[in-house]
Formats: sequence, C-alpha cells, structure tokens
Amino acid sequence: MSELIERALADASQTRVVVIAEGALAQSAEVFRDLFGDARAVVVGDERTMAVAGNEVVRVLRGAGVEQAEPHVFPGSPELYAKYENCEALRDALAGVDAIPVAVGAGTLNDIVKRAAGELERPYLQIGTAASMDGYTAFGSSIALDGFKQTLSCPACTGSISDLSIMAAAPQVMTASGYGDLLGKVPAGADWMIADALGIEPIDAGVWDLVQGPLRASLARPEALAAGDVGATGELAEGLVMSGLAMQAHESSRPASGAEHQFSHLWEMEGHGVDIAPRRLSHGFKVGVGSVAIAALYEALLDRDLDALDVDALIATWPTREQLEAHVRELHPDPQLVEETVVQALAKWVTPEQLAERVALVQRVWPDLAPRLTQQLMPAAELQRMLRAVGAPAHPSDIGLDWQRFTDTYVRSQMIRKRYTVLDLALELGLLNELVDELFAPDGFWGRQRP
Repeated sequence: MSELIERALADASQTRVVVIAEGALAQSAEVFRDLFGDARAVVVGDERTMAVAGNEVVRVLRGAGVEQAEPHVFPGSPELYAKYENCEALRDALAGVDAIPVAVGAGTLNDIVKRAAGELERPYLQIGTAASMDGYTAFGSSIALDGFKQTLSCPACTGSISDLSIMAAAPQVMTASGYGDLLGKVPAGADWMIADALGIEPIDAGVWDLVQGPLRASLARPEALAAGDVGATGELAEGLVMSGLAMQAHESSRPASGAEHQFSHLWEMEGHGVDIAPRRLSHGFKVGVGSVAIAALYEALLDRDLDALDVDALIATWPTREQLEAHVRELHPDPQLVEETVVQALAKWVTPEQLAERVALVQRVWPDLAPRLTQQLMPAAELQRMLRAVGAPAHPSDIGLDWQRFTDTYVRSQMIRKRYTVLDLALELGLLNELVDELFAPDGFWGRQRP
C-alpha cells in the first residue's frame, strides 16, 4: 500500500482497507475476515462480472471457510443501470439474509450495492472489475431517481479491492471512462483555488494532496492505458481510489468536482446518453468533455485584463433575486428540475454591494492567483489529445451533443449547483457570455472545431 493511501485511510471515515495489486482477488477472504470476522458473506454481481471475477471470489471465500449466502446476480443484459428500483430490489432481497454484501463489479454495481447496504445499515466490501470511476471509495451513490441522476447519501465501502490483472483486461471503454473522470480533477482543483482565494471555501491542504498529489502520474500514460498496460492501470486505479478517499475525508465532493462536473451533471439530469446503445454514455466521458470545455474557458479568462472591468456598469446591470429566478426558469423549463435549480442558483446570488466587494477582492488577488491557476491547469488542446489517446470522447459531437445545446451548457450549468466555480467568477465579473462568444467565434477554441 502506498504512503498516500495509508494517509488517506487514516482520515477516511468509513473505508478501513484498500488493496490495489495484481492478483488481489486472492486476498478477498483475508480482507473479509479482517473486517467482518466470522460474518457470512453474500456476493453481489451481474452475469458479466460474476464470470469475470465474482465466481472466483465465491471460490476464494469458500476455500477460506467463509460462510456464504447464495450470490445475488443481476442479469447481464440489458446493461445494468443505477436506478433506484434496482437498489430497492437488492435491498429487499438482502433484508432477510444475515450477510455482509460483497459487491463485485464496476461503478453501477457498486452504487447499487452501496445504497442498498446503506438502507440496511450494513457495511460492505467492494471489489472493482474496472478502473472506470472514482466512486468506489466515495460516500454517496449516483442513482437515477424519478428518471434523473442524483447523489443519494450512504456510507462508502468498508474495504476496497482492485485486482489490476482484471482491471487492465476490462473493456477499454471503461478504462477510458475512468480516465475522463480523473482528468476532471485538474480543472476542479483550479475551481477550489478560486473559492479559497475569495474566502468562500478554504482548501484543506491534506485533502488537496490526496487528490492532486498522485494526479499527474495517474494521468501520464493514456496510450499505455489504451493498450491495457497493468502498471498504467495501477496508477489510474490509485488516483481514482485516492479521489474517493479524499471526498470521504472532506465529507464533500469539492476535492474532486468542479464546473466540469456541472456540465456532466446537467446532461445527466436531463437524461442525455441514457438510451445510447450498446453502452450508456458514461459519467467519465461526459466529465472529460466538460473538462476540455472548462479548460478552454479558463484560457479565455486568464487572457483578460481584470483591471479594465467597468465595475459601475457591471453593478448597474446586476439582476435582482427576482430577475435571476425568472432567468433560471426560462433556461430550465423542465418542471422536474427547475425548482431545485432555482434553489441552487439563488444560494449563490449576492447583492450589488456584495458584488462590488467581490470584484474588488478578485482584482486584488488576481496577480497572485492567475499564475497559480495557470500552473494547476493544462491546456484544453492537451486535454483533448490525452482523452483521444486513451480512447475517450474529447468533443461534444463525440457524445452526441448538438452545437447549440453545448454552447448553452456554459450558462445553464452554472445554475444547477451552489458550489462556486470559474463559471460563477466569470458571471460575477460580467464576462461569462463574452467569453463563451469568444470560444465559439470562428477563430475561437470551439469555433475552429465546429462540425
């Protein structure tokens, strides 16, 4: 176990053991016994993950004398979806079984088991079959409730096992998805730096190091990941696990999620990619495209002279709460989404007096902050290159988004979460619409790439 993982476990509130190694399935029984003593186990998977790893976990547990209930196996086809009905079905099936769940699968399976176990107030052991997302060791489950993805509260796994031989052999699209999810930590870190500099949400240095410390190394070999290299897969898996542990330690997704995730969340809330065959559009793929979009926005913002802002004109045109609410309702007409979107957007509204103070503060800290943001960020074009090298989408057309909807996402996604990001900074400086226009102009970053 790496020193960083040991540090992360010391601060984690729920996860006590992490194993990342080739052949780690062989340690399943040992880890289970260390965590749960003589308790019974019930392996949970789907037909695909049982064939890949679940049946071997059953064999290892049996060989070590761990008593087991009959495994709970979801169908392999159609593709399992993390909807609340599946959580309910699993919860009800396990309610009469006195056993600790052992989730064998990737992100969807883990989210379902995590929520079902949480509702039963049981711990569980997680065994990943792909380095496909950072939620294995994170609190909460990303579940579709009433048709829309949202994070439902529940504890993280008690133990996490990543067998790199299995993960490296997983479908390449799953590894690419994990890469896209991890890539989002680059602009997310910049967003946290802004919130810290403006006194909105201070950085926890220890938690910051858990995510940002291994990040560049975890992202450094996209070509090797695409080729199924075990070492590169281990680096990616560690970065993803560390991200989840950091969210546990911070009791928030702030260390791993910023404006790039708001792009993804908006598309997920509206059901984009749910019906794409043969595999649903993954969270990581949407985050990857969102990361490129936000990196491009940062580049445009960092080129601006903030001392030249017409602050009086900005304050004079600042919307009232009532005007903001009307604008949110205009841009988010879906009745299932609009009320919560209004709540989130209004939570960030400031008075004209507060806005004047905010802009003055930005102008004071910008000479120091801008170079640090530049150091944290990576060029949008480089992010596109890395995503393409690993086999992940890097352009809105790659994920089936039409041009206008993608353009509008810059403004619409700012409204859906109260978390302060570069989208809020650009909005409060009166620059968001201008910067978006610049990006989509014929000679702008996106304009040059228009389909």
